[in-house]
Amino acid sequence: MASCLQASMNSLLPRSSSFSPHPPLSSNSSGRRNLKTFRYAFRAKASAKIPMPPINPKDPFLSTLASIAANSPEKLLNRPVNADVPPYLDIFDSPQLMSSPAQVERSVAYNEHRPRTPPPDLPSMLLDGRIVYIGMPLVPAVTELVVAELMYLQWLDPKEPIYIYINSTGTTRDDGETVGMESEGFAIYDSLMQLKNEVHTVCVGAAIGQACLLLSAGTKGKRFMMPHAKAMIQQPRVPSSGLMPASDVLIRAKEVITNRDILVELLSKHTGNSVETVANVMRRPYYMDAPKAKEFGVIDRILWRGQEKIIADVVPSEEFDKNAGIKSVV
Repeated sequence: MASCLQASMNSLLPRSSSFSPHPPLSSNSSGRRNLKTFRYAFRAKASAKIPMPPINPKDPFLSTLASIAANSPEKLLNRPVNADVPPYLDIFDSPQLMSSPAQVERSVAYNEHRPRTPPPDLPSMLLDGRIVYIGMPLVPAVTELVVAELMYLQWLDPKEPIYIYINSTGTTRDDGETVGMESEGFAIYDSLMQLKNEVHTVCVGAAIGQACLLLSAGTKGKRFMMPHAKAMIQQPRVPSSGLMPASDVLIRAKEVITNRDILVELLSKHTGNSVETVANVMRRPYYMDAPKAKEFGVIDRILWRGQEKIIADVVPSEEFDKNAGIKSVV
């Protein structure tokens, strides 16, 4: 660019062999005449358009710069002197030059490979593959989205299977604090039961409480679990009562007991265990690894990928308690 500007400056000078850009100091009259001639030639040349030098037409920055140099050379030649900025580096502050993508990127190769449209969001891509991912506690916003996705996938094709990946703590947080009502889990469960599609459920991290119910509610033979995932069933928690009167607390407690009985019946239905067995193990939080969840009937298959040997070497919890002399009280 500097060579192009230098060539432009040289083209403004008169082509007379006797002309010198610096007039001799010995003759004042001839020096004044030469200076006037230089100014006249400069103005005449400045009024004419400078031919655009050959550049890469795909480079937006150089194209804009050459266009300004050809149409308005005074913007580049008559520049104010600024000691704080090196010569010609302040052109990057020009809004006329920087109104193009050159402000951010000046690499033609990068511009050519940049995507023309923004990529779609990840949930939409998963939904396009008929995948519903539950990766948060079952709060109203999650329930609304999951139910809507299930309804949409059934409307789209009632014969194709739906894949539900679960990594959720149910209606509670990791520390056991209640974050949602039990009806959130029941809403998703009822939607699953209304589907005509085959539902594949996969536990990829943890399925606790109501999330464990959703895991077991998949189509028989299509309920899967990752080797190191965990499942846990527990009784519903009583929400924080705050400053409620005693009568309201009693009403809430009765509602929690009703939800517990419903949860026990549904787990008994999908796991194949008796109601008494499920109610007995749910007295306290009941954790299950993949083999134990398969034995209990929550899942049908474990998605092994070479981890069989690792899991086989792990001592079962009952044997560990026996070796450590720990007696479990039921």
